[in-house]
Amino acid sequence: MKQTSTLAMILLVLASPLAVAGAHQKNDEQSTKSQTSGYQASSPQIKRAGLEALLAKPEHLLIIDLRDPHEISAIGGFPAYLNIQAKQLESHLAFIPKDRTIVTVSNHGGRSGKAADLLAANGFKVAGWLGAQYYEEEGGHLVKAPLSKKDAQ
Repeated sequence: MKQTSTLAMILLVLASPLAVAGAHQKNDEQSTKSQTSGYQASSPQIKRAGLEALLAKPEHLLIIDLRDPHEISAIGGFPAYLNIQAKQLESHLAFIPKDRTIVTVSNHGGRSGKAADLLAANGFKVAGWLGAQYYEEEGGHLVKAPLSKKDAQ
């Protein structure tokens, strides 16, 4: 794999940073366990209302989307986010700002729960994790953008 710059890894950056207030909502049993992986996350699941509260202060928030471009294109994503593949997250910790509150995103929460725990264990301010498809089921709006010609190949 060739070396890529930090900017090349970023599909979109700088969703507003978010405040942590209200982000740590306790949810039902699904809140800490991904339905697809069975991973028991220590970090809390963020529901739609919690994310929207964080988005009210975007200058404090960083959304890290762990999905590949095809998943984001097919399902939708957020207007601004940092895209790092889940398997590459640990090797890219130095590129992630520590002055922002972080929400991790995957489709159902398996990857994002693990990533939230990894980031928290490494000193990042983590509000929690989110499954994009659950967010949409709760009435949240995801942005759908077509793949570039390069990504489509």
